Amino acid sequence: MTHSALTLYLAAPRGFCAGVDRAIKIVEMALDKWGAPVFVRHEIVHNKFVVDSLREKGAVFVETLDDCPDDRPVIFSAHGVPKAVPAAAARREMVYVDATCPLVSKVHIEAQRHAENGLQMIMIGHAGHPETIGTMGQLPEGEVLLVETPDDVARVEVRDPERLAFVTQTTLSVDDTIDIVAALKARFPAIVGPHKEDICYATTNRQEAVKAMAPKCDAMLVVGAPNSSNSKRLVEVGARAGCAYSQLVQRAADIDWRALEGISSIGITAGASAPEVLIEEVIDAFRARYDVTVEQVETAVETVEFKVPRALREPA
Repeated sequence: MTHSALTLYLAAPRGFCAGVDRAIKIVEMALDKWGAPVFVRHEIVHNKFVVDSLREKGAVFVETLDDCPDDRPVIFSAHGVPKAVPAAAARREMVYVDATCPLVSKVHIEAQRHAENGLQMIMIGHAGHPETIGTMGQLPEGEVLLVETPDDVARVEVRDPERLAFVTQTTLSVDDTIDIVAALKARFPAIVGPHKEDICYATTNRQEAVKAMAPKCDAMLVVGAPNSSNSKRLVEVGARAGCAYSQLVQRAADIDWRALEGISSIGITAGASAPEVLIEEVIDAFRARYDVTVEQVETAVETVEFKVPRALREPA
């Protein structure tokens, strides 16, 4: 049986970012150092495959510190945690390791600095996302106001329009955020923003690669988890950049082949917490059905690396 020809455009960069890489390493090194079980508060990164493989090695994933015993190490996820969490762990004299992405920690420090200067914070982010909860939890209740859309900006009630600053979740759509920032600056001309955009380099790079790839593709698949903010944004960016069919799949088994009938080109990318093995699995699934030619669409080269905490580099 002859397969029809398919051009598969592969986005670069795609998949793991430095913060995710570091967070996974932290769990693996903690297991090596202290043995199983090691407790992890919230999924270390938003990817079922990654979480399941760490669970098999002895990581136990819980949603609150109350679910952790005092005598086993606990790791805080890459998304960051409210200040109250490490404080509670310290009170219980627990061994804990913070796997918060350094770029998220930078936003936490920024928020803290603005608060010390007497400014009320506005955070651009998604309600209920662990990163948003973690960042808002750096300051006392009511000190950080959340906005998700330009409409929210019109409704937000602030203490003093002359004493405001804003920060953003690191995994947002660059284009959506521009509109919200413009609305904030129009309504509050004195508002102070970050020196450099809070949206992380990896989120920006992956979105740029999708923008370059989308117009060439009949369809586009983003390998990622439904609870991954940066993965969902890639789907939206693909659709907005001119790809009529832009969908999220967790792995090859989720591909809707009927929806792809008649295509001659497909774009493949992956969110920052999706491992390369899942991308390879998706490519193999296309190779089994089509005569595939792979073309890489590279818009940036990433060389960022983050060190793991010193506690893990020292012997037990």
